[in-house]
Amino acid sequence: MIKITFYGHGCFGASVNGYNLLFDPFITPNENANHINIDEIPADFILISHSHEDHVVDVESIAKRTGAKLISNFEIVDWFSSNCGLKNSHPMNHGGSWEFEFGKVKYVNAIHSSTFASGDSGGNPGGFVIESNDGCFYYAGDTALHMDMKLIPMQFNLNFALLPIGDNFTMGIDDAIIAANFVETDKVVGLHYDTFGYIKIDHQKAKEKFRKKNLTLLLPKIGEEITI
Repeated sequence: MIKITFYGHGCFGASVNGYNLLFDPFITPNENANHINIDEIPADFILISHSHEDHVVDVESIAKRTGAKLISNFEIVDWFSSNCGLKNSHPMNHGGSWEFEFGKVKYVNAIHSSTFASGDSGGNPGGFVIESNDGCFYYAGDTALHMDMKLIPMQFNLNFALLPIGDNFTMGIDDAIIAANFVETDKVVGLHYDTFGYIKIDHQKAKEKFRKKNLTLLLPKIGEEITI
C-alpha cells in the first residue's frame, strides 16, 4: 500500500519504502492550495514530468530546503543545475529505468509540450512508473492519450494510476477511462483539473462515468492523504 497526498493540480506526494517522493510541485500560485504550507512538505526526491511553470514553480524552494534529489529528463535537471544551483539530480530519458533507494523508476512517454517560462527547452515531456515493495503506480504527468500506454502492463502490474482528467490541455475524462484500460488498472487518481477555468470538471459526473466502466476515480481534496 502507498500513501499519497494531493497538493493540487498535478502535484502529489507519495510515501514509498520510507522515502518521500514529490511530483511536479506547483503550489504557491495555486489559489485552491493557499492553505498548504510548502515549508512543511517533505521531499527526498522530486520527480518532474515536464518544464511548464504549473509543474515546476516550487521545485527550487523545496529542493533547497529539503536537499531532495531531482529526477527528470536531462534537459530539465541540467536547467535546474545551471540556473538554480541544484546539483543533486539524476537525469533520465524515455525508455530508461533506474533503481533508486525507494524502488525502480521507469521514464515513459508523454505527449505534451515542455518549455520553461524563460523560453528554454525542457526537452520532451514524460511520465514515471514507480515499482517498489510497497506497490506499483504510474504518474502520467500532462499527456494526451497514446498507444504507448499499452506497453506499461507488459512490464508492470499497476496498483493505480495518476492520470490527467481536466481536458483541453490534456486528456479528459473519456480518454482517461481508455488510458486506465490501456495500463490495466481499475483505480485512477485524477490530476490536472479545477485549477483554472479551462480545466474545471463536474466531480460527480466524472466519477459516474468511471463507475459505469467498472473503474474507480479518486478525487482527494487538496491536502488530503489517501492510501491505495
